[in-house]
Amino acid sequence: MMKGYILSVRSEFYKSRKTLGFWCSIILPFLICLLMFVAFLTHSEKMAKLPAQILWVSYANVIFGVMGKLLLPIYIIIIGYSVNSIEHRADTWKSLFSLPISKWAVYAAKYTYAVFLVFMCLMLFYLFTIGGGNLLGALKPELKFFEFHMEGFLALIYLKLFLASLGILSVQFLLSLIWADFIKPMGIGFLGTITGWILVGFNWEYSYWIPYAHPVLTTNSIFTFNKKPVAPGPLVLSVDMFTKEVFVSLALAAVFFILGFFVVQKKSVK
Repeated sequence: MMKGYILSVRSEFYKSRKTLGFWCSIILPFLICLLMFVAFLTHSEKMAKLPAQILWVSYANVIFGVMGKLLLPIYIIIIGYSVNSIEHRADTWKSLFSLPISKWAVYAAKYTYAVFLVFMCLMLFYLFTIGGGNLLGALKPELKFFEFHMEGFLALIYLKLFLASLGILSVQFLLSLIWADFIKPMGIGFLGTITGWILVGFNWEYSYWIPYAHPVLTTNSIFTFNKKPVAPGPLVLSVDMFTKEVFVSLALAAVFFILGFFVVQKKSVK
């Protein structure tokens, strides 16, 4: 089974190299981080007065906020559809399941590859943020990026965002297995995302049960000190990794992953 699983993962990579989902995973972090890099580069005189820690937090917070609150749910909707749409468009489910590879191996490989794309996208966000900050420090020495390091903190917040995104991914992955067209999974995903924004915006205490609210809740839980008056001195940067939304996200990911396998089991090979 493991050999079939590895072959299936490799096959997913070759099939998806020209899809929107694959290239979104690379271009999206590059463009967002590039825009932020140019903004700081062209307004360096305004940023030069900021202490090193505040400078890093300001730089990373905008990138993290745009990705977590706005783009991540939409990106995951595209990824969930993109991985399964190849089989829907080419009508290759039957030929795929007629191969001497178990349905479980094929399904697990597709899901693993979707998770990998999300992980790769967030990893690139992390690397481009760190690289952009250090490059700004080299090009504009008046920006004090070299006087503070927050690589470890940024790694933890992107890891938390990744864990909080798995619930949405599993839901969208299941929807894209059920429906071949793009409209239904996308419509449900958009509706869920907007609902999540509204519920979090109104501070509904049970919003952590809504998977589409998890990225926003995670983003809001980081850098909250920016919204409050703080005492003089350095900010305390810490990450509470396993919050309620992360636990619910992981639980929903497991439940919808299993439901997706039952959907695959019912697909005919005749």
